[in-house]
Amino acid sequence: MTRRAFLASSSAIAVVAMGGCGQRQESGSSQAKQAINLYSARHYDSDNALYEAFTKQSGIAINLVEAKADELIERIKSEGTNSPADVLLTVDAGNLWRAQQAGLFLPTSSQALQSAIPANLREPAGNWFGFSKRARVIVYNKNRVQPADLSTYEDLADPRWKGRFIVRSSSNVYNQSLTASLLAANGSEQTEAWARGLVANFAHPPKGNDTAQIQEVAAGSADLTVVNSYYVVRLMKSEKAEEREIASKVGVFFPNQGDRGTHTNISGGGVVKTAKNPEAAMQFLEFLATPEAQAMFAKGNNEYPVVAQVAIDPMLASLGEFKADPLDAAIYGQKNAEALKIMDRAGWT
Repeated sequence: MTRRAFLASSSAIAVVAMGGCGQRQESGSSQAKQAINLYSARHYDSDNALYEAFTKQSGIAINLVEAKADELIERIKSEGTNSPADVLLTVDAGNLWRAQQAGLFLPTSSQALQSAIPANLREPAGNWFGFSKRARVIVYNKNRVQPADLSTYEDLADPRWKGRFIVRSSSNVYNQSLTASLLAANGSEQTEAWARGLVANFAHPPKGNDTAQIQEVAAGSADLTVVNSYYVVRLMKSEKAEEREIASKVGVFFPNQGDRGTHTNISGGGVVKTAKNPEAAMQFLEFLATPEAQAMFAKGNNEYPVVAQVAIDPMLASLGEFKADPLDAAIYGQKNAEALKIMDRAGWT
């Protein structure tokens, strides 16, 4: 595997050639069948084993381009019909929706994907499909909060949490999708009241990523936060003793178990509209929904598989079972614009 970097849209984008996974032919059509170009915003090194397994099974190599979701979306748009991208993978249904709205996906029909992936985790017209799940959980300081004190996302806006709650910026798509899920459940008026209450409870203005929120709660700078579940497990499994110590000081709570369930988002992808090799691209997506790939795809980043009966990582399982909100993931994107307006009006910077 080799890596090189170049500039595109003023941002660094890493390219990984998985060239050792398959031999390419010299002639045009044969060459096209031997590789796909994958644009991925999943910045997890563990995914490399997944790509290698696909190549070993299919003989199709993967040329990997890695960058943030917005950068990849803008790059495909700027490349137009000349884009070499065959598949776009990214995190959060909000990003998948943005790519869909930009006209980047080729609607596809696959019986294998429709059978394996629940309907609420894939776009109805086949633009994109979810391949792993992550729950947005409440993380609390064990010495300052008891699980019995917690209940719902809505309750985090209660004045008793004033000065005790932290969260990352409203520019983060994870929080945008969470707010969109509350919009779907409670409507605009109640969601704006919730957002204003949440902001009133901030211990300080938003800063840092999900890991930074966990670190602050563990240190006692705040009592509560919301993060994606895999960030906690990553600390729990860390080779660094100080990171395992951080994880030991916090607890995980799955909100809204008495009603709709915990907000659960996806990581997923679809075939790019201008794909030069759409059949191989679909073959790759169908591979991601196989039990073998699901185990690797989900466990590699401590996520939940989307396919039933696939075992999850034992450390992730130790967080406990939970009821997930069955809301159609496409709604996170559909309500994204309204969610952003509400967050802005509430002062969630």
